[in-house]
Amino acid sequence: MLQPKYKRVVLKLSGEALAGSAGYGIDAAIIASVASQIKEIVELGTEVVVVVGGGNIWRGVSGSAQGMDRATADYMGMLATVLNALALQDALEQIQVQTRVQTSIEMRQVAEPYIRRRAIRHLEKKRVVIFAAGTGNPYFSTDTTAALRAAEIEADVILMAKNGVDGVYNADPKYNPAATKYSELSYLEVLNQGLGVMDSTAISLCMDNNMTIIVFNITEEGNIKRVILGEHIGTIVRGELKNGE
Repeated sequence: MLQPKYKRVVLKLSGEALAGSAGYGIDAAIIASVASQIKEIVELGTEVVVVVGGGNIWRGVSGSAQGMDRATADYMGMLATVLNALALQDALEQIQVQTRVQTSIEMRQVAEPYIRRRAIRHLEKKRVVIFAAGTGNPYFSTDTTAALRAAEIEADVILMAKNGVDGVYNADPKYNPAATKYSELSYLEVLNQGLGVMDSTAISLCMDNNMTIIVFNITEEGNIKRVILGEHIGTIVRGELKNGE
C-alpha cells in the first residue's frame, strides 16, 4: 500500500476554486471532483482538515471598497464560507466520507462550534473536518485561518489549492506568458517580493511556526494525492534552506 508523506494536512480551498470557470457560485462538478480527491487521501490514512474561502459568493474587501462597513462586509464573507463548507460536506458524505463542519461563529443548527480538542478527536476517528467562518473576526482572511488552524491542530503541511494555477510565478501567468514558476521559495522571499501565495499575516504566522506550504493546481484530477505521496508538484514555501538542502 502507498504510504503518505504527510499524516495530517490542512487543505485550503479558495472560493474561486469552487466556482469553476463561471467565476461565481458553486460548481457541482468541481465540488464532486474535490470531494473524490479528498476521499483518495483519506483512504491512504491521511487526516484531512479543509479551510474554505467564500470569494465565489462574497468578498469582504470588495464590499468595503463599495462603501460598506468593513467589519459588516467581512462577517458576510464568513457566512459565505459556511455555504461552501456545507456544500463540500454534502459532496463528501454522498461518497461515504464522514465529515464534520466546525464554524468560528456559532450556528448550532447547521454545524458544530469550533473546539480544538473536538476537531482533533474527529481527525483521530478518520473524519474530515471542515473549518468555516474564518477566524470569527473581521480583518482576517481565510488564508490566516488556514495558518492559524494548522498550527493549532499540529498539521504537517498546508496545501494551497489554486484554480487553474500550478504554483507560484513571478508574474500572473494568465496575463504574462513569459512568467516563470518557482519550484521552492522561502517565507521571506514571498514577503519581500509580494508574491500572492497568502496575505502577509498568514505567511508571517507560517514562518513563526515553521509550517510548510505547497501551492498547486486543484483542477487537475489526482493532484492532492500526488502531493500527499511526496511528488514535487507546484511550489513549496518553507524556511531558509541550510547546508545545501
